[in-house]
Amino acid sequence: MSLINRVKDILLKPKETWPVIEGEAATTASLYKNYLVILAAIPAVCGFIGMSLIGVSGFGISFKVSILSGLSFMVAHYLISLASIFILSMVIDALAPTFGGQKNPINALKLAVYASTAGMVGGVFSLLPALSILGLLAGLYSIYLVYLGLPVLMKNSQEKTVVYTIIVLLVGIVISIVLGVVGSIFQHTGGTNRWGSDSDAAISLKTPGGEININTAKMEAAGKKMEDAQKQMEAAQKSGDPAAIAKATGDAVAAATGALGGNANVASIPGDALKLFLLPQMNAFKRISFEVQSGAAVGLSTTTASADYQAGNQTMHLTITDMGGMSGWVSMTGAMVSGERETGNRVEKTWQENGRTIQQQFNKDGSHAELKTILKNGVIVELSGNQMSIDTLRSLSSMIDMNGLENFQRPKKS
Repeated sequence: MSLINRVKDILLKPKETWPVIEGEAATTASLYKNYLVILAAIPAVCGFIGMSLIGVSGFGISFKVSILSGLSFMVAHYLISLASIFILSMVIDALAPTFGGQKNPINALKLAVYASTAGMVGGVFSLLPALSILGLLAGLYSIYLVYLGLPVLMKNSQEKTVVYTIIVLLVGIVISIVLGVVGSIFQHTGGTNRWGSDSDAAISLKTPGGEININTAKMEAAGKKMEDAQKQMEAAQKSGDPAAIAKATGDAVAAATGALGGNANVASIPGDALKLFLLPQMNAFKRISFEVQSGAAVGLSTTTASADYQAGNQTMHLTITDMGGMSGWVSMTGAMVSGERETGNRVEKTWQENGRTIQQQFNKDGSHAELKTILKNGVIVELSGNQMSIDTLRSLSSMIDMNGLENFQRPKKS
C-alpha cells in the first residue's frame, strides 16, 4: 500500500480501511519511517513557509517570523508532533481495558498515527496563515477517525466508544498544549536538533535545521514505563469510580512524559516559593506589579511567577516558569539547540553555558532586548526590556538567584 493511497483511503473510506490496517503487520519504526515522518513534515514545512516567507497581512500591518526563528520552530514543531503521537498512543493503549477493550501497543500506535492523517494533511493550509482555521477544521475530522477506529483496533465495547473518544481527545489536547509550550521555548533558536543519540537511533532525517534522530529504543522503554499505570487503570475500571479513573488517566500521561525525560513523581515549584525570586527592586528598577499562577491537568503541573519593573521610561518584564515533571524534558531539549543570526537592526543568539541554555535577542538601537535562560533543572527565566540594551538586561539578570532556582527541591506529589 503506497502512502498516497493510504492517505486517500483513510480520509475517504475510513470504515473500510480501519479493518485493513488492523490486519497489517507493523512496528514502531515502520509506522514512523514509512508514514508519520513524511506526513508530519507537511504542517511543519507549510507553517514555516506561511509565517516566515509569506507572512501575515491585514489592516495595514504586515508580519513575518524571521528565517532563523521559523526554521528552528519548524524543527521543534516537527519533533513535538512525532513525540505527541507516541505519547497519545500509550494513553489509548492504557485506557483500552477501562472501556472493555484489549491492550495492544502497536494497534494503539496505528490508531494514533493514521487518525492524525486529517490534521497532518490539513497543515497545507498553513501556507496561507489567513486560511489556517481551515487546517483546524480538517483536524477535527481526525476525531471522527478516532471514533471509527477505536472499536476496530482496540476492541472496546461499541457503546463506550463515544466516552472513550472524548477522553482520548481531552488527553490529546492537554499533551498538545504542554508540548506546544515546550516547543515555543525554542522558536527563536537554530542549529542542530537531535532526538536520542547516534548509537541507538533507528531513524535519521535531514532537515533545514539540522539532523533529527528518532530513538525508537527509547520509545519502547517508555512503553514499559506504562505497566504500573496500566495496573491502576484496571483497578479503577473495576471500582467504577470516576475519580479513580481520572486519576489513573493522569498517571498514565505522567508516566509517559516521565519516560521521555521528565519525572512523573514531582510537582512544580510552589507559587509562594517562586514569588520570592521576584525581587522588589533590581538596581533602579522598582517592581510595580506581580502575578503568580499554578495549574495542573492530567497529572502535569505548571507554576508561573511574573513581575513588571520600571525605571523612568524603561520597563522590564520578568517571568519564571517551572513545568514540574516536564522540566527534565525542557532541559534536555534546550541542550539540543544553538545558533546565531544578525540582520539589520536585529541580533539573535542561542548557546550553552555551564549546563544552561541561554538565548538572547536585541535591537542594536537599544529599543528592545530579550534574555531567556533554561537552567539545568528545566526552570525557565525570561526577561524582556523596552528602551534597554542587552547589556543592561544581562546585568539585571545577574541579580536573580539562578543557583537558588536551579537547586530548589521540587515537592513530591502527594
